[in-house]
Amino acid sequence: MVITFHNSTRIGTDNERQLEPLARIWLRPDVRREFPAFVIAPQFQTRSSNYYPDSVRHCLSSKPSEDVYLVFELIREVKVKYPQIDTNRIYLVGYSMGASTAQNLINIASETFAAMVSIAAVPDFVNVKGIGQKPIWLIHGRQDDENPYEGSEHLYHALKGNRDLLFTTYNKLDHNLITIPLLLTAQIPAWLFAWHK
Repeated sequence: MVITFHNSTRIGTDNERQLEPLARIWLRPDVRREFPAFVIAPQFQTRSSNYYPDSVRHCLSSKPSEDVYLVFELIREVKVKYPQIDTNRIYLVGYSMGASTAQNLINIASETFAAMVSIAAVPDFVNVKGIGQKPIWLIHGRQDDENPYEGSEHLYHALKGNRDLLFTTYNKLDHNLITIPLLLTAQIPAWLFAWHK
């Protein structure tokens, strides 16, 4: 099961705007054929993750909204309805605010998730020790001045002992262009599907 989280421009209640390109990757015929999955793309009515100054690291850090905890209830309901879901292979993918939300969730309950892809996030440092052995792929553009690149650098260094940590930097990309290289191939599904709990 793949859970994708949208950025802040897609907040709403129409149950459509949250289907951003990263969620739609899973609809491509080649991806559906090679990486079949249940895909959940929840939409938040307000910000799912909020940002605060981190006085220790001198960067921003993220904290989940109360609505984020509803995702665990959603996971339970979907697992009951579809018992064929492999509970050892529940993955998180997010962009911008949604990537921060993915980080919030894996920090809250690391044992629930097999792996996470976080693109242009404001990091969550609350449980670095608890996520220290999780497969995590951090992706960020060095020109990002909306969710500054330095936050992902700080998290990467905090997780440095994690052998399953990957950090990809796009030197010339900013916040808005960062997803483009990731939509042209199946590298996100392929990386996620290599992991299980």
